[in-house]
Amino acid sequence: MPRETELAIPLLEMQFLKTLCGPHHAYLQKLEAVTSVRIDTTDTGFLLRGAEEAVGWARRSLLDMIERLEAGQSLDMGDVEGVLRVQEIPRGQGQAKPLATGVKMSLSLPKRTITARSKAQQHYLDDLKRKELVFGVGPAGTGKTYLAVAHGVQLFLNKQVERIVLSRPALEAGERIGFLPGDMKEKVDPYLQPLYDALYDVMPAELVDKKIATKEIEIAPLAFMRGRTLSRAVVILDEGQNATIGQMKMFLTRLGEGSRMVVTGDPSQSDLPEREKSGLGDALSLLQELEEVGVTRFSTEDVVRHHLVAKVVAAYEDRSDAKLKAR
Repeated sequence: MPRETELAIPLLEMQFLKTLCGPHHAYLQKLEAVTSVRIDTTDTGFLLRGAEEAVGWARRSLLDMIERLEAGQSLDMGDVEGVLRVQEIPRGQGQAKPLATGVKMSLSLPKRTITARSKAQQHYLDDLKRKELVFGVGPAGTGKTYLAVAHGVQLFLNKQVERIVLSRPALEAGERIGFLPGDMKEKVDPYLQPLYDALYDVMPAELVDKKIATKEIEIAPLAFMRGRTLSRAVVILDEGQNATIGQMKMFLTRLGEGSRMVVTGDPSQSDLPEREKSGLGDALSLLQELEEVGVTRFSTEDVVRHHLVAKVVAAYEDRSDAKLKAR
């Protein structure tokens, strides 16, 4: 039988108590469900009861949450799930694997501080900080593009690069883009909207608009990258699975002096014609062993957008696996 113990966690700032409990005590209930520790509120903070090892991990989770609030950051259910996910606590077992590193990977930006919510996100942020070319591959909702854009913004605001270049294959438009109404910007913007969304979420809107107007931030379809050399820039290609082998080679060879490049995508979601091989998988097979190249592979366990998204992705993956086995 695991050794039982109890532990008090005093709060220096009691105004944090309500936030830490969450709406209808949802955050505490989440911690209890995952760690199998009973957590009660007291006049001075919290009282934890349960198996000794589990109480230790529940304590660390609470301290992480308190630290966020003390740093002036917000706290929501996604943050709570991220704390638990990074610590790799087996659900409902009250035991946890030791953390691979004590370093907390985060990005400090004008509108928010972004902290890694999974081990894969930790690895990804580490690659973004250390490598010149980084691939982030995996299902939707894992933060691949968002973290890449946030990291690019941080480098830009810290004057480590002079501009940000964001791109996607405008595959759906194909050769018919000229028949769409409006000027070129109006024609392609709908295909680039996810990149705008990420930018506006981490930077003040007026600053984003100003930097786009001065071309210090550029958002353009992949086809517009041909023939350019992108120096002293953060260059991000989103939806890389929709780039052909030729387009991917063209994009990767745009990397100039003092630049960083990031390619994100989900190999299982290619919109290319059936006979057209994706440039993302081809690039990974060729480049992933290079020392200067970082590769982070996300899974459904890393989905942070919404807990239901992970279940949706898993259901589709299960069906695909079943079809393969039936062949």
